[in-house]
Amino acid sequence: MRLKKSHKIGLIVAGIIMAVALILSGTKVFFFVFGVSLLVAALPFVMTVVNQTRIANEKEIMFLEFSRNLVESVKTGTPISKSIINMRTKSYGVLTINIKKLANQISLGIPLNPALQVFAKDVNNKTISRALTLIGQAERAGGNISGILESVTEAVTISDKLKKERKATISTLVVQGYIIFFVFIIIVLVMQFAILPMMGGIGGGESKGGAIAGLGGIGGISVGGGVSVNPSEMANAFLYLLLIQGLFSGLTIGKLSEGSAKAGLKHSFALVLSSFLISAGANLIWGV
Repeated sequence: MRLKKSHKIGLIVAGIIMAVALILSGTKVFFFVFGVSLLVAALPFVMTVVNQTRIANEKEIMFLEFSRNLVESVKTGTPISKSIINMRTKSYGVLTINIKKLANQISLGIPLNPALQVFAKDVNNKTISRALTLIGQAERAGGNISGILESVTEAVTISDKLKKERKATISTLVVQGYIIFFVFIIIVLVMQFAILPMMGGIGGGESKGGAIAGLGGIGGISVGGGVSVNPSEMANAFLYLLLIQGLFSGLTIGKLSEGSAKAGLKHSFALVLSSFLISAGANLIWGV
């Protein structure tokens, strides 16, 4: 991924926040400010991935519109090359510039098949590339080009329809995934701030078998024959658990809903951000 202006700005802002965190080193807010700097650094990259996913979906929708118009033009008896040239004045969203380039290449005398290959390379979309390959081979082989174009358009339509149906079907699972994750956060926080401190208050001496000794105390929870566990270390361990769970839960949600782990980065960022803010905020409020 090439660094853009927004990426550089995000990294600069993150560096400033990280410098502030280093100044606050040793205080309760150090870890919180340091985590914010990492999230700020990651935000522009996540937004770029989200934008790329949106553009990819829009490309498929606009290509479907382009294919339908091309079929209608070819059905009237206009050659496919001439039809593409006639369609360069129409607007096809993010594909407009690519279709104009395709039409200009054909008008300059470049054969259709090589021009379609350049178009596919520029668009960089698997669904569109497959469809363009079929169109190019059909034009080279001759025959009923309008019928082949209709078949290609129908295939793209079915693919788009299946994606939408899968997304609609999985939407309930996506909501359930978010609910389960936030329930998991609640369980972890209850363990951290209620159950473990309560266990630390059970007795103050050594048990019969010596397995649990010196539970309680201001310094931390002592387990396993008096080995003390630092509360801040325990809080960090729980936070790492939540961050890892949020990262992979988001990737799983993206894979299920949109068929791509890359599309799940937005879910991962949302879950990681939520878990960090909730956990770090709770640690600040309750003084862990």
